[in-house]
Amino acid sequence: MSNNNKAVQVLVSSTVSFTICFAIWMMFAVLGIPIKKMLGLNETEFGLLAAMPVLSGSLVRVPLGIWCDKYGGRIVFFLLMLATVPAIYLIGLATAYWQFLVLGLFIGLAGGSFSVGTPYVARWFSRERRGLAMGIFGAGNSGSALTKFVAPAIIAAWGWQALPTVYAIAMLVTALLFWVFSATDPSHQSGASVPFSEQLKVLKDRRVWRYCQYYSVVFGGYVGLALWMTKYYVGEYGFDLRLAALLAACFSLPGGVLRALGGWISDRYGAYKVTWWVMWVCWICFFLLSYPPTAMIVKTTHGDLQLSLALSPWMFTGLLFIVGTAMAIGKASVFKFIGDDFSDNIGAVSGVVGLAGGLGGFVLPIMFGALLDLTGVRSSAFMLLYGTVCVSLVWMHYSFRPTAAPQPLAGAAAA
Repeated sequence: MSNNNKAVQVLVSSTVSFTICFAIWMMFAVLGIPIKKMLGLNETEFGLLAAMPVLSGSLVRVPLGIWCDKYGGRIVFFLLMLATVPAIYLIGLATAYWQFLVLGLFIGLAGGSFSVGTPYVARWFSRERRGLAMGIFGAGNSGSALTKFVAPAIIAAWGWQALPTVYAIAMLVTALLFWVFSATDPSHQSGASVPFSEQLKVLKDRRVWRYCQYYSVVFGGYVGLALWMTKYYVGEYGFDLRLAALLAACFSLPGGVLRALGGWISDRYGAYKVTWWVMWVCWICFFLLSYPPTAMIVKTTHGDLQLSLALSPWMFTGLLFIVGTAMAIGKASVFKFIGDDFSDNIGAVSGVVGLAGGLGGFVLPIMFGALLDLTGVRSSAFMLLYGTVCVSLVWMHYSFRPTAAPQPLAGAAAA
């Protein structure tokens, strides 16, 4: 088999595997709603339950990325998927809140697959095709939408306890298929002879932390909203679980699938310009989404004038679709930065950047729940995100300047 065919085969098998991993990583976005009702949880407790897999999935990204550099992505990806199967199955047998939290930590290992698959896929492609390849792989984020399509139907048909069993089988089958159809190239193990401490030195580079900040907005915000939106639709608009999950998928699906488009745009226009405009689009949309339903009375010469301001479900969903599209493009543009600047150490760098984004996705659902418990205003979640993007735009403006093109020497110009 030619190297080009192997590259395509690796890309397809890795993307399918990551899609299943991401669907399982986001399972509490839907599964958490009947569990919340069963256990009588408040909003903050629900946010913690939904976010537990995100915490562990984020914390393991750095070591997984480094192991990918050292041992190769294929074996690490395969063993990672197998390791999550028992915990996924046991969720269906859990009865206490603490049991769901602990098992959620083990399920979260599936989220670490991103920092394995990204360097594994990237090294099979040339620099000019790398942005698109990583974007296609990153489209596995659409697993968040997949779980919103599949999980409500399974829960409605057989109860919530059936969902973990189905997902455990799906993960096991996916791991076996991945091993059959993926490939290994020993030359891609760039860190095989490099000490662990040497690989970690890349974290001293200021660019790494800059990219962490960008990613905590576009990926952390995406994960936080993907976990929260199904419940938001149920509470704000009174929809049932199926319709709420379907509408929430209007955010999750473009936020995953269009990441490939983001890779292509980043290859064409550059990572800095694309990331900058993504932040502005999010800023505008979050401003509109932040405004809570409001009723007011205006005193006029003809008497009282009653006004009501609120986003209809369709306007709300339309704005979410735009945000999901922008975040998909932004996730790809950040990793275009990494692929260009750290081609020899993508695993370690993508691990720490993924950690920053994942921690954002862990903290946000808890903060969404705490703000809702505190204020009683559901749109406070978007107020928080609006403030976060404001900070990000200012930080990005002052901490980064695109590199200017080198000027020709005077002698060369005269010649």
